[in-house]
Amino acid sequence: MGIGRFVYTPILPFMEETLGLTKAQVGVIASANFGGYLVGALAAASSALPGNRRGWFLAALAISALSTGAMGLSTSMAMFAGLRFVGGAASAFVLVFASALVLDRLAAAGRPGLSAVHFAGVGCGIAMSAVLVSQLSATGHGWQALWLYSGLVSLIALAAAFWLVPREVKAEPSSAPARDRETNRRLTGLVIAYGLFGFGYVITATFISTMVRDSSDLRSVESVIWLVVGLAAVPSVALWTWIGRRLGDDRAFSIACLVEAVGVATSALSSDAFVVVASVALLGGTFMGITALGLTHARRLSTGDSRRSLALMTAAFGLGQMIGPTFAGFAYDFGDSFLTPSLAAAAALVIAASLVADPRIWFISPAGRE
Repeated sequence: MGIGRFVYTPILPFMEETLGLTKAQVGVIASANFGGYLVGALAAASSALPGNRRGWFLAALAISALSTGAMGLSTSMAMFAGLRFVGGAASAFVLVFASALVLDRLAAAGRPGLSAVHFAGVGCGIAMSAVLVSQLSATGHGWQALWLYSGLVSLIALAAAFWLVPREVKAEPSSAPARDRETNRRLTGLVIAYGLFGFGYVITATFISTMVRDSSDLRSVESVIWLVVGLAAVPSVALWTWIGRRLGDDRAFSIACLVEAVGVATSALSSDAFVVVASVALLGGTFMGITALGLTHARRLSTGDSRRSLALMTAAFGLGQMIGPTFAGFAYDFGDSFLTPSLAAAAALVIAASLVADPRIWFISPAGRE
């Protein structure tokens, strides 16, 4: 999933250079992926889906791998957008069903702390894709080969997932009490904050390789910039889960959003290579941690089947990240800079932090006013 969702970022500069794509066009392709993510999240929430969670999880992984590889078989904007839409929908299914499978199993086993291992997989995929793209491009392979090999690696990983993920154990009926007004308010604030987080991280995550290539001062770190994001993401979930156990998931979520806001803003404000590498390390070191904290916190605030709350969170996230790249692409074409969209993204992350830290600031019930 880490490859299917994020390999577009390191391949993007090669596509721009060869195909002459504008920033608006690459933003539209990215937004198509995130639009698919939104649709997939909404579909995954449906109780009318036949079959079992493991079956949907594996099927979605297969579709993600195949749509990733197929990107190297066309030069059509419509095909690019269509394939990324399909891949985005598959990614949402993977996240919702895999997280429901893993988090429910870990909760039943009394080992919720191991969720860090599950979420670290995305960072491993990002790091792997960075190395893959760097090595292939260094040996003269073009953007089409980069997509084809990425799809092949994803298919190999699918075989491992099929072998390792066991069949489901029938869950016991839930006897959890209904949510009270305060819990509903906290869950509402969390869902909106998660959508703002989707907008806040995705502009830098989509365009950072392009930003580095476009700057003569930063080209020296182009080959490592996406690797830094992936390597920072791998241990980040364990770190933020540890912080969440000590401060609470809500406070840890807010702190991580503020740290990420600093990274997002700094990546656009500075042209110093060391500072930019440090800023993307902040991005990589927080975005999967925020994802894990958000989903585990939503599960705790939920009653019954956690899949519906996880899907609602994923849908809000998908909406935010669908808007981000298109907004940034058109803003760049208008102002020839990623500064304005990056600062807007940082502001969204600050608002997300405040929503989760104290939702009463934003959602005050009539009873609360009294």
